[in-house]
Amino acid sequence: MVEVDQDIYKEFAIHLDKLPIGYPATDSGVELRVLKHLFTPEQVKIGLKLKFQPEPLKRIFKKLKKTFPSIEELEQKLDEMYFNGLINRGTRKEGDIEEKYYFLAPFVIGFFEYQLNRLTKEFYNDAEEYMKEAFWEEFNVTGIPQLRTIPLEQSVEPEQLIATYDDLKEMINNIGEPIAVMDCICKQGHDLIGDPCKKTKLRESCFSFRTAAISMIEKGIAREITKEEALKIIEKAEDEGLVLQPSNSGKPFAMCTCCGCCCGVLTNQKRFPEPAQFFATNFYAEVDPDSCIGCGICVDRCNMDAIHVENATAQVDKTKCIGCGVCVPTCTSEAMKLYKKEEEIIPPRNTMDSYRAIMDKKAELARAEKS
Repeated sequence: MVEVDQDIYKEFAIHLDKLPIGYPATDSGVELRVLKHLFTPEQVKIGLKLKFQPEPLKRIFKKLKKTFPSIEELEQKLDEMYFNGLINRGTRKEGDIEEKYYFLAPFVIGFFEYQLNRLTKEFYNDAEEYMKEAFWEEFNVTGIPQLRTIPLEQSVEPEQLIATYDDLKEMINNIGEPIAVMDCICKQGHDLIGDPCKKTKLRESCFSFRTAAISMIEKGIAREITKEEALKIIEKAEDEGLVLQPSNSGKPFAMCTCCGCCCGVLTNQKRFPEPAQFFATNFYAEVDPDSCIGCGICVDRCNMDAIHVENATAQVDKTKCIGCGVCVPTCTSEAMKLYKKEEEIIPPRNTMDSYRAIMDKKAELARAEKS
Protein backbone atom coordinates (compact mmCIF):
# COMPACT_ATOMS: atom_id res chain seq x y z
CA MET A 1 0.00 0.00 0.00
CA VAL A 2 2.85 2.38 0.90
CA GLU A 3 4.58 1.77 -2.45
CA VAL A 4 1.33 2.40 -4.32
CA ASP A 5 0.87 5.67 -2.44
CA GLN A 6 4.47 6.69 -3.22
CA ASP A 7 3.90 6.02 -6.92
CA ILE A 8 0.73 8.10 -7.04
CA TYR A 9 2.42 11.03 -5.30
CA LYS A 10 5.24 10.85 -7.85
CA GLU A 11 2.65 10.84 -10.63
CA PHE A 12 0.94 13.86 -9.10
CA ALA A 13 4.24 15.73 -8.78
CA ILE A 14 4.85 15.12 -12.51
CA HIS A 15 1.31 16.36 -13.22
CA LEU A 16 1.95 19.57 -11.23
CA ASP A 17 5.25 20.06 -13.03
CA LYS A 18 3.30 20.66 -16.26
CA LEU A 19 1.82 23.89 -14.85
CA PRO A 20 3.24 27.27 -15.95
CA ILE A 21 5.17 27.42 -12.68
CA GLY A 22 6.21 23.79 -12.43
CA TYR A 23 6.94 21.39 -9.60
CA PRO A 24 10.32 19.81 -10.41
CA ALA A 25 11.59 16.60 -8.84
CA THR A 26 14.50 16.52 -6.39
CA ASP A 27 17.16 13.96 -5.48
CA SER A 28 15.98 14.00 -1.86
CA GLY A 29 12.28 13.49 -2.62
CA VAL A 30 11.32 16.46 -0.46
CA GLU A 31 8.72 17.52 -3.04
CA LEU A 32 6.79 14.31 -2.25
CA ARG A 33 6.96 14.99 1.48
CA VAL A 34 5.49 18.45 0.84
CA LEU A 35 2.54 16.88 -1.00
CA LYS A 36 2.01 14.21 1.67
CA HIS A 37 1.67 16.90 4.34
CA LEU A 38 -1.38 18.27 2.49
CA PHE A 39 -2.98 15.74 0.13
CA THR A 40 -4.49 12.37 0.99
CA PRO A 41 -4.11 9.59 -1.63
CA GLU A 42 -7.79 10.08 -2.53
CA GLN A 43 -7.24 13.81 -3.05
CA VAL A 44 -4.20 13.08 -5.21
CA LYS A 45 -6.35 10.86 -7.45
CA ILE A 46 -8.79 13.72 -7.86
CA GLY A 47 -5.97 16.20 -8.49
CA LEU A 48 -4.64 14.01 -11.29
CA LYS A 49 -7.89 14.63 -13.20
CA LEU A 50 -7.78 18.42 -12.80
CA LYS A 51 -6.12 20.89 -15.15
CA PHE A 52 -4.62 24.35 -14.81
CA GLN A 53 -7.56 25.68 -16.83
CA PRO A 54 -10.88 25.82 -14.96
CA GLU A 55 -13.27 22.99 -15.82
CA PRO A 56 -16.94 22.66 -14.85
CA LEU A 57 -17.98 20.12 -12.23
CA LYS A 58 -19.93 18.07 -14.81
CA ARG A 59 -16.86 17.58 -17.00
CA ILE A 60 -14.69 16.57 -14.05
CA PHE A 61 -17.37 14.10 -12.92
CA LYS A 62 -17.20 12.33 -16.30
CA LYS A 63 -13.54 11.61 -15.62
CA LEU A 64 -14.15 10.38 -12.06
CA LYS A 65 -17.57 8.72 -12.16
CA LYS A 66 -16.03 5.27 -11.66
CA THR A 67 -14.66 6.48 -8.33
CA PHE A 68 -17.57 8.67 -7.24
CA PRO A 69 -21.07 7.27 -7.79
CA SER A 70 -22.74 10.68 -7.59
CA ILE A 71 -21.80 14.17 -8.74
CA GLU A 72 -22.85 15.50 -5.33
CA GLU A 73 -20.25 13.35 -3.58
CA LEU A 74 -17.52 14.55 -5.95
CA GLU A 75 -18.61 18.16 -5.47
CA GLN A 76 -18.31 17.71 -1.69
CA LYS A 77 -14.77 16.30 -2.06
CA LEU A 78 -13.71 19.09 -4.43
CA ASP A 79 -15.12 21.77 -2.12
CA GLU A 80 -13.29 20.19 0.81
CA MET A 81 -10.03 20.38 -1.18
CA TYR A 82 -10.77 24.00 -2.06
CA PHE A 83 -11.40 25.05 1.54
CA ASN A 84 -8.27 23.16 2.65
CA GLY A 85 -6.26 25.31 0.23
CA LEU A 86 -5.32 22.50 -2.17
CA ILE A 87 -7.03 23.59 -5.40
CA ASN A 88 -8.73 26.61 -6.94
CA ARG A 89 -12.45 27.10 -7.47
CA GLY A 90 -14.52 29.63 -9.36
CA THR A 91 -18.14 30.14 -10.36
CA ARG A 92 -19.90 31.36 -13.47
CA LYS A 93 -23.49 32.44 -13.59
CA GLU A 94 -25.70 32.01 -16.63
CA GLY A 95 -29.14 33.39 -15.90
CA ASP A 96 -30.29 31.94 -12.61
CA ILE A 97 -27.90 28.97 -12.79
CA GLU A 98 -24.51 29.18 -11.08
CA GLU A 99 -21.94 26.62 -12.15
CA LYS A 100 -18.80 25.72 -10.22
CA TYR A 101 -15.40 25.36 -11.87
CA TYR A 102 -12.36 23.69 -10.32
CA PHE A 103 -8.71 23.77 -11.33
CA LEU A 104 -5.22 23.01 -10.06
CA ALA A 105 -3.30 25.45 -7.89
CA PRO A 106 0.47 25.67 -8.41
CA PHE A 107 2.83 25.38 -5.46
CA VAL A 108 3.60 29.14 -5.50
CA ILE A 109 1.56 31.35 -5.76
CA GLY A 110 -0.92 28.67 -4.75
CA PHE A 111 -1.32 25.85 -2.28
CA PHE A 112 1.69 26.97 -0.21
CA GLU A 113 0.16 30.38 0.50
CA TYR A 114 -3.28 28.82 1.02
CA GLN A 115 -1.90 27.07 4.12
CA LEU A 116 -1.99 30.33 6.06
CA ASN A 117 -3.15 29.76 9.66
CA ARG A 118 -2.72 25.99 9.30
CA LEU A 119 1.06 25.82 9.00
CA THR A 120 3.03 23.18 10.89
CA LYS A 121 6.77 23.31 11.53
CA GLU A 122 7.24 20.07 9.61
CA PHE A 123 5.43 21.29 6.51
CA TYR A 124 7.07 24.71 6.59
CA ASN A 125 10.58 23.27 6.96
CA ASP A 126 10.01 20.80 4.10
CA ALA A 127 8.58 23.57 1.91
CA GLU A 128 11.62 25.75 2.63
CA GLU A 129 13.97 22.86 1.84
CA TYR A 130 12.13 22.20 -1.43
CA MET A 131 12.33 25.83 -2.48
CA LYS A 132 16.08 25.85 -1.97
CA GLU A 133 16.76 22.46 -3.54
CA ALA A 134 14.77 22.76 -6.76
CA PHE A 135 11.82 25.10 -6.88
CA TRP A 136 13.62 28.42 -7.15
CA GLU A 137 15.54 27.38 -10.25
CA GLU A 138 12.13 26.56 -11.78
CA PHE A 139 10.75 29.92 -10.66
CA ASN A 140 13.57 31.73 -12.48
CA VAL A 141 13.96 29.57 -15.58
CA THR A 142 11.98 31.76 -18.01
CA GLY A 143 13.06 35.14 -16.65
CA ILE A 144 9.37 36.13 -16.41
CA PRO A 145 8.59 36.51 -12.71
CA GLN A 146 5.22 35.94 -11.07
CA LEU A 147 5.69 39.16 -9.11
CA ARG A 148 7.02 42.58 -10.06
CA THR A 149 8.46 45.38 -7.95
CA ILE A 150 6.85 48.82 -7.79
CA PRO A 151 8.48 51.79 -6.06
CA LEU A 152 7.38 53.30 -2.77
CA GLU A 153 5.26 56.35 -3.53
CA GLN A 154 7.46 58.80 -1.61
CA SER A 155 10.60 57.54 -3.41
CA VAL A 156 9.53 58.83 -6.84
CA GLU A 157 10.07 62.53 -7.49
CA PRO A 158 7.03 64.47 -8.77
CA GLU A 159 8.67 65.42 -12.06
CA GLN A 160 9.29 61.78 -12.99
CA LEU A 161 6.80 60.25 -15.39
CA ILE A 162 5.46 57.03 -13.91
CA ALA A 163 3.21 54.51 -15.65
CA THR A 164 -0.13 53.67 -14.06
CA TYR A 165 1.00 50.07 -13.38
CA ASP A 166 3.89 51.44 -11.27
CA ASP A 167 1.75 54.02 -9.49
CA LEU A 168 0.57 52.55 -6.19
CA LYS A 169 -2.40 54.85 -5.51
CA GLU A 170 -3.56 54.63 -9.11
CA MET A 171 -3.34 50.85 -8.93
CA ILE A 172 -5.35 50.56 -5.69
CA ASN A 173 -7.97 53.06 -6.81
CA ASN A 174 -8.61 51.10 -10.01
CA ILE A 175 -7.96 47.56 -8.80
CA GLY A 176 -11.60 46.48 -8.50
CA GLU A 177 -13.45 44.99 -5.55
CA PRO A 178 -13.39 43.39 -3.15
CA ILE A 179 -10.00 44.07 -1.61
CA ALA A 180 -8.86 41.65 1.10
CA VAL A 181 -5.91 41.62 3.48
CA MET A 182 -4.37 38.69 5.32
CA ASP A 183 -1.30 37.84 7.34
CA CYS A 184 1.98 37.28 5.50
CA ILE A 185 2.59 33.52 5.33
CA CYS A 186 6.36 34.01 5.16
CA LYS A 187 6.39 35.94 8.43
CA GLN A 188 3.95 33.47 9.97
CA GLY A 189 6.29 30.63 9.03
CA HIS A 190 9.30 32.39 10.54
CA ASP A 191 7.33 33.09 13.72
CA LEU A 192 6.48 29.39 13.89
CA ILE A 193 10.11 28.26 13.74
CA GLY A 194 11.26 30.88 16.27
CA ASP A 195 12.93 33.23 13.79
CA PRO A 196 10.64 36.30 13.80
CA CYS A 197 10.93 39.14 11.31
CA LYS A 198 13.73 41.58 12.09
CA LYS A 199 12.19 44.33 9.98
CA THR A 200 8.67 44.80 11.28
CA LYS A 201 6.01 43.61 13.70
CA LEU A 202 3.40 44.12 10.95
CA ARG A 203 1.82 40.81 10.00
CA GLU A 204 -1.48 41.61 8.27
CA SER A 205 0.03 43.04 5.12
CA CYS A 206 -0.64 40.80 2.10
CA PHE A 207 -3.43 41.75 -0.29
CA SER A 208 -5.68 40.04 -2.80
CA PHE A 209 -8.11 41.59 -5.23
CA ARG A 210 -11.40 40.77 -6.99
CA THR A 211 -11.99 36.99 -7.44
CA ALA A 212 -8.77 36.15 -5.59
CA ALA A 213 -10.01 38.24 -2.66
CA ILE A 214 -13.36 36.44 -2.69
CA SER A 215 -11.50 33.11 -2.56
CA MET A 216 -9.33 34.14 0.39
CA ILE A 217 -12.33 35.52 2.27
CA GLU A 218 -14.31 32.31 1.59
CA LYS A 219 -11.44 30.24 2.98
CA GLY A 220 -11.47 32.36 6.14
CA ILE A 221 -7.85 33.49 5.83
CA ALA A 222 -8.47 37.11 4.79
CA ARG A 223 -10.83 39.94 5.62
CA GLU A 224 -12.41 42.47 3.31
CA ILE A 225 -11.23 46.08 3.61
CA THR A 226 -11.82 49.40 1.88
CA LYS A 227 -9.38 51.15 -0.45
CA GLU A 228 -8.68 53.66 2.32
CA GLU A 229 -7.81 50.87 4.76
CA ALA A 230 -5.58 49.24 2.16
CA LEU A 231 -3.65 52.46 1.58
CA LYS A 232 -3.15 52.94 5.34
CA ILE A 233 -1.72 49.43 5.73
CA ILE A 234 0.53 49.98 2.70
CA GLU A 235 1.70 53.31 4.14
CA LYS A 236 2.67 51.49 7.35
CA ALA A 237 4.49 48.84 5.31
CA GLU A 238 6.39 51.54 3.43
CA ASP A 239 7.38 53.24 6.69
CA GLU A 240 8.65 49.90 8.00
CA GLY A 241 10.82 49.48 4.90
CA LEU A 242 8.96 46.67 3.13
CA VAL A 243 9.10 46.04 -0.63
CA LEU A 244 5.86 46.31 -2.64
CA GLN A 245 5.43 43.31 -4.94
CA PRO A 246 2.14 42.95 -6.84
CA SER A 247 1.55 40.00 -9.14
CA ASN A 248 3.06 40.55 -12.56
CA SER A 249 0.18 41.93 -14.62
CA GLY A 250 -1.43 45.25 -15.49
CA LYS A 251 -4.29 44.37 -13.14
CA PRO A 252 -2.72 42.28 -10.36
CA PHE A 253 -4.72 39.74 -8.37
CA ALA A 254 -2.47 40.06 -5.29
CA MET A 255 0.24 42.16 -3.70
CA CYS A 256 2.84 41.25 -1.09
CA THR A 257 4.78 43.59 1.19
CA CYS A 258 8.11 41.89 1.62
CA CYS A 259 11.17 41.93 3.86
CA GLY A 260 14.63 40.59 3.16
CA CYS A 261 14.68 38.28 6.17
CA CYS A 262 11.41 36.33 5.76
CA CYS A 263 10.07 36.72 2.21
CA GLY A 264 10.56 33.55 0.20
CA VAL A 265 11.14 35.52 -3.00
CA LEU A 266 13.70 37.98 -1.65
CA THR A 267 15.63 35.54 0.57
CA ASN A 268 15.92 32.90 -2.11
CA GLN A 269 16.81 35.30 -4.92
CA LYS A 270 19.58 36.76 -2.77
CA ARG A 271 21.32 33.38 -2.92
CA PHE A 272 22.08 33.99 -6.61
CA PRO A 273 25.07 36.15 -7.69
CA GLU A 274 23.09 38.85 -9.57
CA PRO A 275 19.52 38.64 -8.27
CA ALA A 276 18.25 41.89 -9.85
CA GLN A 277 17.95 40.06 -13.20
CA PHE A 278 15.08 37.98 -11.78
CA PHE A 279 12.86 40.98 -10.89
CA ALA A 280 10.49 42.92 -13.12
CA THR A 281 11.30 46.47 -12.12
CA ASN A 282 11.49 49.81 -13.93
CA PHE A 283 13.67 51.69 -11.44
CA TYR A 284 17.08 51.66 -9.80
CA ALA A 285 18.66 53.57 -6.94
CA GLU A 286 21.73 55.77 -7.26
CA VAL A 287 23.74 57.88 -4.81
CA ASP A 288 25.04 61.41 -5.27
CA PRO A 289 28.52 60.96 -3.77
CA ASP A 290 28.91 64.70 -3.14
CA SER A 291 25.82 64.77 -0.92
CA CYS A 292 26.16 61.40 0.85
CA ILE A 293 27.39 61.54 4.47
CA GLY A 294 27.83 57.78 4.84
CA CYS A 295 25.31 57.42 7.68
CA GLY A 296 24.43 53.84 6.69
CA ILE A 297 20.66 54.11 7.17
CA CYS A 298 20.15 52.98 3.58
CA VAL A 299 22.26 49.88 4.27
CA ASP A 300 19.93 48.86 7.10
CA ARG A 301 16.83 49.64 5.05
CA CYS A 302 17.84 47.67 1.95
CA ASN A 303 16.18 44.24 1.77
CA MET A 304 18.47 42.97 -1.00
CA ASP A 305 21.88 43.68 0.59
CA ALA A 306 22.50 45.92 -2.42
CA ILE A 307 24.08 48.85 -0.54
CA HIS A 308 27.30 49.20 1.43
CA VAL A 309 29.30 52.17 2.65
CA GLU A 310 32.81 52.59 1.31
CA ASN A 311 35.07 55.56 2.09
CA ALA A 312 32.15 57.26 3.91
CA THR A 313 29.94 57.05 0.81
CA ALA A 314 27.05 54.69 0.09
CA GLN A 315 27.52 52.43 -2.93
CA VAL A 316 24.64 50.71 -4.77
CA ASP A 317 25.27 47.35 -6.43
CA LYS A 318 22.98 47.50 -9.47
CA THR A 319 23.16 43.73 -9.94
CA LYS A 320 21.26 43.46 -6.64
CA CYS A 321 19.15 46.64 -6.59
CA ILE A 322 15.49 45.99 -7.49
CA GLY A 323 14.37 49.63 -7.57
CA CYS A 324 11.92 49.35 -4.68
CA GLY A 325 12.82 52.81 -3.32
CA VAL A 326 12.92 51.70 0.33
CA CYS A 327 16.27 53.45 0.76
CA VAL A 328 15.13 56.85 -0.56
CA PRO A 329 12.67 58.41 1.96
CA THR A 330 14.98 57.96 4.97
CA CYS A 331 18.15 59.32 3.34
CA THR A 332 19.14 62.13 5.75
CA SER A 333 21.15 64.03 3.14
CA GLU A 334 18.77 63.35 0.21
CA ALA A 335 21.69 61.80 -1.64
CA MET A 336 19.82 58.62 -2.58
CA LYS A 337 17.50 58.94 -5.57
CA LEU A 338 15.37 56.55 -7.60
CA TYR A 339 15.77 56.70 -11.37
CA LYS A 340 13.70 55.18 -14.15
CA LYS A 341 15.37 52.66 -16.45
CA GLU A 342 15.68 53.59 -20.11
CA GLU A 343 13.99 50.35 -21.21
CA GLU A 344 10.61 49.98 -19.53
CA ILE A 345 9.20 46.57 -18.65
CA ILE A 346 5.48 46.54 -19.43
CA PRO A 347 3.63 43.87 -17.45
CA PRO A 348 1.30 41.38 -19.17
CA ARG A 349 -2.30 42.59 -19.46
CA ASN A 350 -3.73 40.16 -16.92
CA THR A 351 -2.82 37.06 -14.92
CA MET A 352 -3.63 34.55 -17.67
CA ASP A 353 -1.50 36.53 -20.13
CA SER A 354 1.32 36.37 -17.59
CA TYR A 355 1.05 32.58 -17.32
CA ARG A 356 0.77 32.24 -21.11
CA ALA A 357 3.98 34.25 -21.51
CA ILE A 358 5.72 31.91 -19.05
CA MET A 359 4.46 28.81 -20.89
CA ASP A 360 5.46 30.21 -24.29
CA LYS A 361 8.95 30.97 -23.00
CA LYS A 362 9.23 27.46 -21.56
CA ALA A 363 8.26 25.98 -24.90
CA GLU A 364 10.83 28.18 -26.64
CA LEU A 365 13.56 27.06 -24.22
CA ALA A 366 12.59 23.40 -24.69
CA ARG A 367 12.83 23.73 -28.49
CA ALA A 368 16.22 25.41 -28.20
CA GLU A 369 17.47 22.65 -25.91
CA LYS A 370 16.38 19.93 -28.39
CA SER A 371 18.05 21.68 -31.31
